[in-house]
This record gives sequence, structure tokens and C-alpha cells, in this order.
Amino acid sequence: QVQLVESGGGLVQPGGSLRLSCAASGSMFAIIAMGWYRQAPGQQRELVAVITAGGLTNYADSVKGRFTISRDNAKNTVYLQMNSLKPEDTAVFYCNVKQTGNRNYWGQGTQVTVSS
Repeated sequence: QVQLVESGGGLVQPGGSLRLSCAASGSMFAIIAMGWYRQAPGQQRELVAVITAGGLTNYADSVKGRFTISRDNAKNTVYLQMNSLKPEDTAVFYCNVKQTGNRNYWGQGTQVTVSS
């Protein structure tokens, strides 16, 4: 089992920045990737950014150039630096860990609201 604890969400004005953190604990072996997803009201959960065990990254087109995913392996923590935030970025952001054997873990979610 893997436990995920997210932090860093909040209210920010358009154009502002936030950094989300996700601390993982438990059976941290055979990790394939760690990532961030988001779900806005009335919409499906969507991939925001992912970083593989080898350090490769992938981003949703809507956040490319504005968001950066990174990982501190020593702390088993993944970060999402979000710059130039827009109102359409408003959503609950979820941390995700994928392990071999089709194991998939989710955090509890953290609210990000972009509004003036």
C-alpha cells in the first residue's frame, strides 16, 4: 500500500503561482510513475502532468509552459509548480502513483481556485 498526502492548494489570483506537494509513504517500490490529475466541477478527471521513474515528463497541452512537475526521490515527494494560473485551472488536484502489477494510488485531493 502507498499513502499519499497532498498540500499546497489554495486561492490565487489569475497570473499567480502555487506549488503543490505530494508526500508518498508505504511500499514505495516498483514505481512506474508519479503524477498529478485534476477534476473540475462537472468534468472528468484529467491528466495534468506525470514524471516516470526514469525522470521523463509529460504534460497536458493546456498546461505546457506554465506547469512543471518534479520529484525528490530522497523524500518520496512529487511537486507541481504552477505559474501563470488561469481561472480555468480551478479544480481539485489529485496526486497519483502507479506501480507495477496495475497498482494505482490516489491522494485525497487539494483544491486550487484561481479567481480575482
